[in-house]
Amino acid sequence: MDGLASQIACGSHHTLVLGSSGQLWAFGSGVKGQLGTGNTGGSLRPTPVLLKRASGGAATVIHNDMKISVGWNSNFIYTAESSEREQPIGRLDKAKLQKWLSMEQGNAEAQREISLMFSTSSSLVASFTKASEIPQAAGALTVDLEAASQVFDQLLNIPWIKKSVNIVPLVENLCISAAVIKSPEIFLILPTIPLLHEDHNVINMVMTLAVFINNHLNETAMKTLKDWWSSLEPSIMTKHILMWKNALSFLLRNGLLVTHNPGVKLLLQLLKQLHKANKRAGRIQKVPASTFYVEEIIGNVIPMEDVKLWRFWSTREDMEEMPVIFCRFPFVLNLICKMAVFNIHAHFSKEVHKLAHRLTVMCPSGTFRDNPESPPAPVFQLTLRRPSLIEDTFRQLGAADHDYFQRELVVRFVEDMKLSLVNKRDFFLHVFEELLASESEMFMYNDTKTLVWFPAKPRVEEKSYFLFGVLCGMALYNHNIVHLPFPLALFKKMVGVKPSLEDLREFDPVVGGSLRYLLEDYTDDDVEENLDMTFTVIWDDQKVELDPKETGKPVTSFNRKQFVDAYVNLAFNQSAEKVFEEFRRGFFKVCDRDVVELFQPEELRGVMVGKEDYDWDTLKQNTVYDGEYHARHPNIITFWEAFEELTDDQKKAFLLFLTGCDRAPILGMDKIQMKVAILQNSTELHFPESLTCHLLLLLPIYPSKEMLLARLKEACAHNRGFWKE
Repeated sequence: MDGLASQIACGSHHTLVLGSSGQLWAFGSGVKGQLGTGNTGGSLRPTPVLLKRASGGAATVIHNDMKISVGWNSNFIYTAESSEREQPIGRLDKAKLQKWLSMEQGNAEAQREISLMFSTSSSLVASFTKASEIPQAAGALTVDLEAASQVFDQLLNIPWIKKSVNIVPLVENLCISAAVIKSPEIFLILPTIPLLHEDHNVINMVMTLAVFINNHLNETAMKTLKDWWSSLEPSIMTKHILMWKNALSFLLRNGLLVTHNPGVKLLLQLLKQLHKANKRAGRIQKVPASTFYVEEIIGNVIPMEDVKLWRFWSTREDMEEMPVIFCRFPFVLNLICKMAVFNIHAHFSKEVHKLAHRLTVMCPSGTFRDNPESPPAPVFQLTLRRPSLIEDTFRQLGAADHDYFQRELVVRFVEDMKLSLVNKRDFFLHVFEELLASESEMFMYNDTKTLVWFPAKPRVEEKSYFLFGVLCGMALYNHNIVHLPFPLALFKKMVGVKPSLEDLREFDPVVGGSLRYLLEDYTDDDVEENLDMTFTVIWDDQKVELDPKETGKPVTSFNRKQFVDAYVNLAFNQSAEKVFEEFRRGFFKVCDRDVVELFQPEELRGVMVGKEDYDWDTLKQNTVYDGEYHARHPNIITFWEAFEELTDDQKKAFLLFLTGCDRAPILGMDKIQMKVAILQNSTELHFPESLTCHLLLLLPIYPSKEMLLARLKEACAHNRGFWKE
């Protein structure tokens, strides 16, 4: 050692020796970097440890009052050599950062400094701890995650720096120290490091972290972490979501769902916690729900098998051997997946009724208990008169066993008993048109007559709302888009989401806008001096006390939020509670609640109502031609030229003429593939015809664009056989 030793300290497999001259030496195992040499190599010979460097790069002399002690894989050095505060080893500062960013190629010292920074959780946390002289509240997040994210993006965009960074030992050390972890902030910092978003680090790092957080993080640290997640800015929350989501996508893409089943469940649990944190009421800004969607589920998970597993395990307790069931984590399912699950479930239900019918027909009387003499029909048939559509519909729905609502729907019209799938589309189109007309007196309209809601004082019997709910459920169950001009609040309530002030603004922009202004823009003085407002309001032409305990209670700066919340509650809950519950009861007689609740409110509205986002170019590009017709046929060129001359309303009328609905599917116009064929044995006097169920346009050949345009307008304006006064 070339001199006297003043102190010796032993760890697990390494030793420190402090010389009387102040030089520190280390030998033994260095697998965890515990020798302080900047790498993980071991050394059987004593190796000098450079504690810090002066600006010139030479080792500084350490005073003799330094003390050393050694842990399992770590070292502690105590010194009073200077009254100035020293930066923690490995901590990043602006000077270091600028130095690294300005270097084209790193030298050994820079590489060692970068390695030190990423070597321990404490050095990373210290590097981004906010400087604040104000005492922080207990549990407050003191790490600047935005700064960390920006620094990591800058650093790891430089090849030599990226090559110098190795965070595998850091992740491994975190797992070793599970019981005594002191800096849970590291779990907020790690997802901002781009390296953890790369596929080759999924198994050795991201999955290791998933196991640690789910299975080994102590209860206190886990609670703190959940609170912090709820407070994350959207940009940082997004990075957290994407890290776990990328790992899940990697496993699905590479066919590892079966072999890594427990790991997939851990990733889904972490995404579930982030989803809960994102939904938490206290969050001002939220990450869009689509951020959680895992597109790789399509093509790598068989929807029918997942639905079967979901149904099988729905009545059983959670057990370790339970397989991954994606339906239990609907927030990762995109709209295509959710629609597939709904349609599969509806198909199962219809097939069960058909099977029961076949068994009853095949087996002799008495085989099954309560076996009727005539077996129940496998379908639910409505036989209707066109002029008495509502009356006949409500009478037959009201008399039917509720069990029949989930059977295949068949619609016949007395005027034409021919069985056709078009009948079903025509039925839903016009029954909703009549029910939602002001003449039905079932609903209240907003001031602009564009949206409806349930009335505070209904003019029709409550059973009508139950049957209206049944019809809405049957439309969805039988894949029919219908006209439902309700605010988003309806669809929120159907999936258990509380309506908000934004929903009132949608239904009544004037009242909703005034309430938002009162809540956000008025000063305290303005509320008391300029507002002559009380808790007495008018809703649906009725006077209501929002605070029944105090008539005419004034609105003040202290109770204005209470006033706004009470107003929203009155509008969407209190005023129409009975009739809405009847509607909901009818709807869920047809559709299973747990399947409907897979959807976000916006998605449910889109699936039921479609959307007014028309892409006519896509319709043209997707069109196919049959027989003599082709894209360059003169009559087809003329047709599209004429189509371009139609107004927006006339184009929507054409869509109704072709598909039976004047709104675009929620998944877009590319889901409509029109086929155009010649109308056989036709002349220029004939009108275009359509076969709605096949999206087939039968187009006669016309001598001019003007005649084609006139015939097309007339065909689209035709009422398609429904009687009207």
